[in-house]
Amino acid sequence: MTSATFETLLFDTNDDGIATITINRPDKLNALNSKVLSELSEAIKTAESDRDVKAVILTGSGEKAFVAGADIKELSSLNREQGEELAARGQSIFSAIENCGKPVIAVVNGYALGGGAELAMACHVRIATSNALFGLPEVSLGLIPGYGGTQRLPQLVGKSKAMEMILTGGQLKADEALRFGLVNLVAESGEAMDEAHKMAGKMVKNGPVAISKAIAAVNASSKTDGFAREAMLFGELCTTEDFKEGTTAFLEKRKPSFKGE
Repeated sequence: MTSATFETLLFDTNDDGIATITINRPDKLNALNSKVLSELSEAIKTAESDRDVKAVILTGSGEKAFVAGADIKELSSLNREQGEELAARGQSIFSAIENCGKPVIAVVNGYALGGGAELAMACHVRIATSNALFGLPEVSLGLIPGYGGTQRLPQLVGKSKAMEMILTGGQLKADEALRFGLVNLVAESGEAMDEAHKMAGKMVKNGPVAISKAIAAVNASSKTDGFAREAMLFGELCTTEDFKEGTTAFLEKRKPSFKGE
């Protein structure tokens, strides 16, 4: 069994070649900060390059959250250039997950909001616990999803539902996420990891080269320049007064007062 050591992640591989990557910041609801993103990038590279790893399960520690979102303190100080760079960086890391030649299964336990929902969508398959909650609330901060959410959500739930979710910041419970195709399976908290291992077990019995090529072929069906435009628009929003008001209001635990500036 192989393993790797990180500060914000747990990484273990069992005898069947199934690696489990756990985002381990339960006190912060596993929120994505710069350190988590860096280590997540390294962990995926490690899994992909390790011949002993045949599939990956990605989850969050605890039962409250898969990933509750990005670190708002980090976001609140961004200017246009920094915002665009951050979005492009997050997109690059999540695209590496999406394009990993080994199956990546998300076990979404609890909140998957903002960057957490985007991370789950970058995985090849999603298994949700019955208490999972998905949402892209970025507009409430004067922002838009910046880690690929505007591109992947329409592919999964359709353009109309994606527009509704993104423009309202509304959320989907696990059963609704299943109905709209955002997740593949819903299981009770104590059974979700077992279901992920069962699914991964079926996958790793197949030809690894065929699996890799199949992932690449399916991903090729949705290639656009939308990711670059998403990052550019995310950066532009970081210069607005509404962005400053949205993030400040969040950190001050009050409702924002947007002026459209």
